[in-house]
Amino acid sequence: MSDSPPAACENCAQPLQGRFCHACGQAAHSPVRSFAHAVEEVFESFWHLDGRIFRTLRRLLAPGALAADFLAGHRAPYVAPMRLFVILCVLTFFVGKLVDFGDSSALPPVQVNGSGNSDFARARSVAEVEQIRDKAIADMEQARESMPAIAAPARHGFDRGIALVRRQADRRIVVVGRSPRARAPEPDAEIDAEAANPDAIAISSGTTADGWLERQGQRMLQNLPRIEKDPSLFKYAFMGSVPTALFVLVPLFALLLKLFYLDSGRLYLEHLVVAFYSHAFLCLALLAQFALLALDHWITPHLAFFGAISGLAAALLWLWMPTYLLLMQKRVYGQGWTLTSLKFVLIGGIYSFTLMLTVMALIVVSLARA
Repeated sequence: MSDSPPAACENCAQPLQGRFCHACGQAAHSPVRSFAHAVEEVFESFWHLDGRIFRTLRRLLAPGALAADFLAGHRAPYVAPMRLFVILCVLTFFVGKLVDFGDSSALPPVQVNGSGNSDFARARSVAEVEQIRDKAIADMEQARESMPAIAAPARHGFDRGIALVRRQADRRIVVVGRSPRARAPEPDAEIDAEAANPDAIAISSGTTADGWLERQGQRMLQNLPRIEKDPSLFKYAFMGSVPTALFVLVPLFALLLKLFYLDSGRLYLEHLVVAFYSHAFLCLALLAQFALLALDHWITPHLAFFGAISGLAAALLWLWMPTYLLLMQKRVYGQGWTLTSLKFVLIGGIYSFTLMLTVMALIVVSLARA
């Protein structure tokens, strides 16, 4: 078979006038006709993509430089903002799931449902109820504090559980206060039914949204025995919740930029570019944090001084993340330091609060379905 290029494009049949078709852009040579061409195409595609990624990441390290270039029309040398964010987000939290955070020791045993309620039902004096209540609350507070710091938003579920224990104890105190022998079965059944049907509690305790979150929290507490046996469930719930929250909230961040920088005259999609690159940098910084944590676990047991070095590097990186975003907004929007700093604090406060609530809700739902 001849290795010479065909006279017409094999894709659209247009006459060829060079190495590529002027109509559809397909290359004139076919990789299936020559092994050398096939190998050449594989390496050419790889190095082309690889070069763009490294060029993009290098430019991303300078606050606002990549976004400014993209908005100025210099798009060909770089990976598109949404694609870059997706790549870094997936890679970061995939690596995060592999990293051992070292603080996920087994949770202390906590009994809120089942045996916990039967303990309340067996109590025949106010002092017994208070003793059981204080023990259950102490166990749950200890479990909450022993959770990995990275899963801190899930602690809200324990707060809900503590409130439930207090309500159960108060109801039982009312019963035993009326009758020292406390033989009436109806209130006991009511307490047990409360734990068996957390939906009923949630519906009567507040708004619809608050009730939904409480129902999820109660289901999470029912799963505590499984979580106790496998504390990594917290880590996986967190690592699965954060990227979902980021994907959902990137458009919100762009909307906040649009509202606070109305006088910039930029379109919403331009603010969305800034939002994607901002989140791409945050993912890159988190990836660096995970890498430092992994190195710390591998090296510190052999070289103790490395722990201090990695800790200092991690602290500096945490400080650099908000500083980077501030410098990025200053460079892209070109306003004065005072106005930029004020807008940065307001945007960051609103977005951080919304992100925290979203991640917390997703973690609770994830653990409720564990």
